[in-house]
Amino acid sequence: MKPHILIIYTGGTIGMIEDTESKVLKPFDFTHLMENVPKVKMLDYVIDNIQFAEPIDSSDMDIPHWQAIARHIVDNYENYDGFVVLHGTDTMAYTASALSFMLENLRKPVIITGSQLPIGEVRTDGEENLITALQIAAATDHAGRPVVQEVAILFENYLWRGNRSTKLSADNFNAFKSNNYPALAKIGLDIYYDFDALARPKSEPPLNPRYDMDPNVASIDLFPGPTETALRHQLSIPGVKGIVLRTYGAGNAPTAKWFHDAIREAIERGVIILNVTQCSNGAVLQRYEGGEKLSSLGVISGRDITYEAAITKLMFLLGMGLSPHAIRKYLNTALCGEVTVTPPSLRRSPHSRHYYE
Repeated sequence: MKPHILIIYTGGTIGMIEDTESKVLKPFDFTHLMENVPKVKMLDYVIDNIQFAEPIDSSDMDIPHWQAIARHIVDNYENYDGFVVLHGTDTMAYTASALSFMLENLRKPVIITGSQLPIGEVRTDGEENLITALQIAAATDHAGRPVVQEVAILFENYLWRGNRSTKLSADNFNAFKSNNYPALAKIGLDIYYDFDALARPKSEPPLNPRYDMDPNVASIDLFPGPTETALRHQLSIPGVKGIVLRTYGAGNAPTAKWFHDAIREAIERGVIILNVTQCSNGAVLQRYEGGEKLSSLGVISGRDITYEAAITKLMFLLGMGLSPHAIRKYLNTALCGEVTVTPPSLRRSPHSRHYYE
């Protein structure tokens, strides 16, 4: 039987056209996009599409849009073999991370792609990315199961785990990279899958969507010369429940007493603080005095999680209404391959199909 693939078009550069007067790129509709990729018909797939009522630049992507994408996938889950989400590059890694948490027990491919140049341009990466994404979404193994059973980003020559990906270039066709996790597939004359890297669940519980995300998170980037006033102001943002603290190197931070006092007081107020390295490669190891002190105060190590996954994971766990203790526990757990940890027994018991208490 022909593969049945659903394309969800949100907007982004891949479907943009140039305004004749301002010369600015603006999102256009899905019909325009498909007219510029006649090769799609050669795939001989059954391809349907859903598009946002108003396609958007990915800079405008937010939680309601993530929820809309997730609902489109859930509502059509049984009718399609795979899903391709067309998306702008700027916030693609955030969307991929968010969807990986929201679509619990996902067992079908959700391939997110886009382009650096509009698909109507003479020289564009959009056509190749779309066709390859469709092929990956339709790929099955010898037993007829989807090769990819997770949220992934396809861009140029690589398929990356979505919640391990980061946009590293604004002008290269290979715009995304996963520095702490291997590529799921390499694209050349053929598509070469790394089956050791691909998610392979041992059981198959039903899809269990979780749409709630709490936006009350913030981010603090450390830099030499911070002031106590500025730090305390950031830690005391009204309504903030979780903070991603982007530290130096292997999780290091200033050792000044006022710095530690401010962090400790925020944690005592119930604010969850997750320590994430500013480096592209590596992890929070907290082996130096500055990092070890943060750990002793109650700051949680983000290990090798990406900044995008850290932000969306906090939103996700807070959105579930869990206690601070439970959130801390799950921040130390790999929910869907987003961080390198040994999953504790609480992740899934033999008597439960769900991940959470």
